[in-house]
Amino acid sequence: MTTIHSNRTLNSKKDDQGTQNILSGADLKQQCLDAGADDVGFVAIDRPEISDQRDDILAVFPNAKTLISFVCRMNREPIRSPARSIANLEFHHTGDQVDSVGRKIVTSLEKMGIGAINPAMGFPMEMAHFPGKLWVISHKPVAVAAGLGAMGIHRNVIHPKFGNFILLGTIVIDAEVSTSSKPIEYNPCLECKLCVAACPVGAIGADGYFDFSACYTHNYREFMGGFSDWVGHISDSKNRKEYRTKVSDPETVSIWQSLSFGANYKAAYCLAVCPAGEEVIGNYQADKKQHINNVVKPLQKKGEALYVIPNSDAASHAARHFPYKLQRKVRGSLIPQSIAGFLKGLPLVFQRHQSEGLNAVYHFTFTGKENAQATIEIRNKKLEVKTGHIGKAILTVKADSETWLKFLAKEVSMVSALLRLKIRLKGPLKLLLAFGKCFPS
Repeated sequence: MTTIHSNRTLNSKKDDQGTQNILSGADLKQQCLDAGADDVGFVAIDRPEISDQRDDILAVFPNAKTLISFVCRMNREPIRSPARSIANLEFHHTGDQVDSVGRKIVTSLEKMGIGAINPAMGFPMEMAHFPGKLWVISHKPVAVAAGLGAMGIHRNVIHPKFGNFILLGTIVIDAEVSTSSKPIEYNPCLECKLCVAACPVGAIGADGYFDFSACYTHNYREFMGGFSDWVGHISDSKNRKEYRTKVSDPETVSIWQSLSFGANYKAAYCLAVCPAGEEVIGNYQADKKQHINNVVKPLQKKGEALYVIPNSDAASHAARHFPYKLQRKVRGSLIPQSIAGFLKGLPLVFQRHQSEGLNAVYHFTFTGKENAQATIEIRNKKLEVKTGHIGKAILTVKADSETWLKFLAKEVSMVSALLRLKIRLKGPLKLLLAFGKCFPS
């Protein structure tokens, strides 16, 4: 028996060579609960559900053998409040709790001689990778693999008991655990579509489609990209008067608040209105109309600024469904730093409704600092990106890679690039314009 806390012990045993710890799953789970987690599961590093994460995990912790996934429950009513200061206080406090629980468990395991790390619940992240994958571990698929819930239509994990009013944490350890959790056998998501109705920028489609760009641009306005945009407004302004034409006083002090107390979410209404989960569903089932009147409608009717990219699906949705909410047109901030990042990021910024009527195949060839070939097909409001040149293209684009990235960053005009032969087209120019319409920035 090896002590992990002063009042509890944790069973472990050696393998046949006597070198590898195998921890008791029951005891380890209890230790995590004692540390403040509300539910816990275990996922071996070789599980197929996390195969796409394995290399990233091993890169930061080469001896990884097991992932401990845990949740901390949030209080529901603060998240539901139209006053976002109340909701954000709950997000921040529970987020701090997740990081504290993770650190406490890692400290205890380290005292046993077991190596462990606890990547942040949210921030800090690896900002050198911006705008790519900043996070060390994707907590959501780990939690699903660990049986702590299933993904709802709103792309949040719904716990069978606590609903989506949870925040997720993950600990990676260099020991095996005697038990392995399995995904739950059903999805608690009711597909009630209340998250669809509540989202002010239409990021969640009734058909299950998710517009990452819409959610990122509005809800995360005071995070990475929005902050960079704000700095740009400051540097581009000649004086205070010009700055105030670009950024209102409430927006300026809101940025100050995010810098001082933690970045604030602008919405997260999808979480607020979700009625799924054993602890949550009772009131909704008893009186659905009351739930809509008390929870959904106050968020829908809230007077607020919506941050949208001009000519985007989000802008169209907001104008159609929430005309009384003020639209703040902003630049897209997911500006790729590499051609690989550009190709990988296209599905995240694709605006399907702006592509209506476009059915075309494009061949891209990038030369210079980065060499790549890609086929991009847009058909029936769907996007597909493939490596290499496949099929017959209606428009071919050959571009110097650095020039193309500067064009995307609005540092070089398309006309200038064409005149200097840094970008060459073969096919109708109107198809390039139609392509650009699908990715407004």
